[in-house]
Amino acid sequence: MILVNNIKLNIDRDPRQACTAALKLLKLPAGQVSDIWLHKTSIDARKGDVKFVHSVAVVLKDENLEAKYRGKSRDISVKKVSPIAFPTGKQPMEHPPVVCGFGPAGFMCRLVLARQGFCPVVIEQGQRIDERIETVRRFEQTGRLNTASNIQFGEGGAGTFSDGKLTTRITDERCAFVTRTFIQHGAPEEIKRMAKPHIGTDLLAGVIKNIRQEIIRLGGRVMFDTALLDLIIKNGRVRGVKTTAGDIATDHLILATGHSARQVFFMLAQRGADIQAKPFSVGVRIEHLQSEIDKGLYHSLAGHPALPKGEYQLSDTTGRRGVYTFCMCPGGSVVAAASESDAVVVNGMSRHARDGKNANSAVVVSVEPKDFDNDFAKAIDFQRKLEKAAFAAGGANYKAPRQTVNRFLAGKGGADYKRVVPSYPLGVTDAAFDSFLPDFVCRGLRKSLPAMDRKLPGFAREDSVLTAVESRTSSPARILRAEDFQSNIKGLYPAGEGAGYAGGIMSAAVDGVKIAQYICAQHKPLL
Repeated sequence: MILVNNIKLNIDRDPRQACTAALKLLKLPAGQVSDIWLHKTSIDARKGDVKFVHSVAVVLKDENLEAKYRGKSRDISVKKVSPIAFPTGKQPMEHPPVVCGFGPAGFMCRLVLARQGFCPVVIEQGQRIDERIETVRRFEQTGRLNTASNIQFGEGGAGTFSDGKLTTRITDERCAFVTRTFIQHGAPEEIKRMAKPHIGTDLLAGVIKNIRQEIIRLGGRVMFDTALLDLIIKNGRVRGVKTTAGDIATDHLILATGHSARQVFFMLAQRGADIQAKPFSVGVRIEHLQSEIDKGLYHSLAGHPALPKGEYQLSDTTGRRGVYTFCMCPGGSVVAAASESDAVVVNGMSRHARDGKNANSAVVVSVEPKDFDNDFAKAIDFQRKLEKAAFAAGGANYKAPRQTVNRFLAGKGGADYKRVVPSYPLGVTDAAFDSFLPDFVCRGLRKSLPAMDRKLPGFAREDSVLTAVESRTSSPARILRAEDFQSNIKGLYPAGEGAGYAGGIMSAAVDGVKIAQYICAQHKPLL
């Protein structure tokens, strides 16, 4: 496959003209082409001149001729497309593998295992997706938190209540496999062409349900409302798991519990697993009018029907600690993401249409293992203290503490409401972030918010609303594993974001696929 990149067209031009431009650049007659399509599309809005930037894929009837285009131009590359292989081995497997957690790493791992005939057993402490959605809605309406099933825990993992973002920095051939899998199970086909693909929280729920149904159809077993309590270990190897539904025998436990399963980290440490602290970040959510973000990005073309909702990714690395935006949700809302009692955690989500009035993102300050003497337990304790302090500052009723940007920058508590109405569903309370956030977080945010506004005008307008605390950007711990994906406890496969090996839906899903491939390659299927 030949990729022709950096084809720029005005937003009023038919995108199909990019294919014509690609053939012209390659000097290829249409008769030699087997297939041609728009591979990726992004937006270049620099200097007020907004254009679509297309990448076009071309397949020749004689694919052997494609190699001659390699290196012909910096905008032309040749990519060999090979299907992902899932070979199986010869070593017998006594018991089905157990996958703990139904987030992206877990459900992609178990889907591959199920397709290859390994009949995986799935345990998930939270509820199936429809029940989980109702439980989250009830928490938003009443303030009654279910600590086992919430925005962090349940079918689909924490990413279910986000934006279904598939953006990733990794370049792994398995990314295309994951994207195809999502499309096969109901995701819009457009995600394979988007430079920043997203499914949307509303559509992602159906996709996850369809994946679960395929796993069951292929012989897999899915157990909801079933928490992992302990490992059964003999001679340094996993021989089973203890759960709230009883013991399950297994020699292969894929641990994909997500970044908020704190009790699992402590249980593993007691069992002798090697765990270390890892970097993460803490801060706040910033919320502004989506129309202001569109103006800052698209200038006079803001609101043009051909343009998507504006989204951004900003950073400021001029200080000792990096400050950056994370999980930006165009046309979305701030959500209540607590998973422990008497704690407030904020996150963001968008529906597929991204048609909400507000935009929001995390603005967070980095923390390092050395801040906690390289002790993951101290890092978790740091998170907990922040979340409980935010709970108290919000009024001890799951309301979120808030300030407007102008007051925060001036060191004054409270908010001056104008245009931006906070979307946090349980309500907000005027507060002073300096009273409960660490000094280094407040200093970092005060330094970086104006710097980010210079990059994106309107980002730090005076009536932009800040809510706290954003504390679950990634796992504070890494469960160490070797090249065979196993921890020092053999048969234990730490996976995904919670184990410290991914950051987002796509990279977590890819990690789950890698582990499934390894297990398949060693063993004979059970079916």
